[in-house]
Amino acid sequence: MAENSPSRLPAEGRVVMLSGANRGIGAAIARRLHEDGYSLSLGLRQPAALSGFDDDRCLCHHFDAMDAESPAAWVAATMDRFGRLDGLVNNAGIGEPFGFEDGDEAAFDRMLEVNVKAPYRLIQAALPGLRAAGSGRIVNITSLAGIRYKRGSPGYVISKFAAMGLTSAARALLWQDGIRVTAVAPGPVNTDMMRGSDALPSEDMTQPGSIADVVAMVLALPNTASVSLVPINALWEPMV
Repeated sequence: MAENSPSRLPAEGRVVMLSGANRGIGAAIARRLHEDGYSLSLGLRQPAALSGFDDDRCLCHHFDAMDAESPAAWVAATMDRFGRLDGLVNNAGIGEPFGFEDGDEAAFDRMLEVNVKAPYRLIQAALPGLRAAGSGRIVNITSLAGIRYKRGSPGYVISKFAAMGLTSAARALLWQDGIRVTAVAPGPVNTDMMRGSDALPSEDMTQPGSIADVVAMVLALPNTASVSLVPINALWEPMV
């Protein structure tokens, strides 16, 4: 293998931004990437509430997915602290009831804001740093709900389909910049969001650590081995 074609990119020295790192999937991803040796910029609504990431490889910064100015401020703080940016993991997301015959459109708007517009704004703000890296990575935590409708809130499904469209467009348009974009699309995951769900017992759901393993794998792949979509199933499905 040629020296300029590594089979895996190193974690050491690379900087990754991660939204929604305070719990669930985001917390698991943060722990895994930190253990692997990445420098992390963690975006949270309440940075002071996060513990265990107080070394010189971590920045905890305020990020509010409902605030259009928040992404640019967080990216600027990341660049000020580390001087570079190699990866962005758009993990923050919400789900609320919204159907065709009932539901408050304000809930639909919130899901579109958090699940689609906030990742778009973060990608836009992060682009200069990711381009400069030459092997920038964007991972959008979407959902199997963005590939097919099976159950739950139609409004949530619509927002996740839109997130898949965002991922597809970014993947195509940023390819020549060395930026690789991947959608990681889990089904039921054992997190607070699924608590009370009748889909599966918690022990039969995908565990957050498994999602973190996939994200770590995607971030480490070289430019010549990009993966566009990783559907993650806890239930057998005929189409995904």
